[in-house]
Amino acid sequence: MEIIAILGSRNPEGRTATATNALMKGFEDRGWEKKEVFLTHRQIERCRQCDDDGWGECREGRCIIDDDFASIVEEIRESDAVVFATPVYYSDLSESMRAFLDRLRRICRVNKDRVEGKPAFGISVAGGGGGGAPACSASLVGVMRRCGFDVLDVIPARRQNLDLKLELLGATGRWFADSLGS
Repeated sequence: MEIIAILGSRNPEGRTATATNALMKGFEDRGWEKKEVFLTHRQIERCRQCDDDGWGECREGRCIIDDDFASIVEEIRESDAVVFATPVYYSDLSESMRAFLDRLRRICRVNKDRVEGKPAFGISVAGGGGGGAPACSASLVGVMRRCGFDVLDVIPARRQNLDLKLELLGATGRWFADSLGS
């Protein structure tokens, strides 16, 4: 079994990556293979709203932009579960996560094959005062559901409680790996 993490963070050593690694370690402890994609390290353009109506070939379930988006979507489709992890900026998703999910929700509108019902997790990690994590998590849940994922859990964290949440994320990964099958 394989789980893929899509990270909207720039820093592979930062809080969002640390939280994601804790969840992924729980799955790995149960024999799952893990893969991660840092969106900021890949070429992902924002949606162009191609035609005059603001749509384009995304209405047919594909995107015409030639970048890394399609290959990442294929990796998600081939995985058994997916994690979307984002730092919190202004109580919302990071810009790289927003750009990716804006395009994903458009193609999934009509082409949910191999994504529909796929188990998905969300992680939002806030710095600063940390108050924006719940709002960011709600935004993440909305997009994941629109895409057709089976949202199993979304865990908000803040720098002040990250150590506690790391333990919770590891236990969550082990528990869900057991329930999804190893």
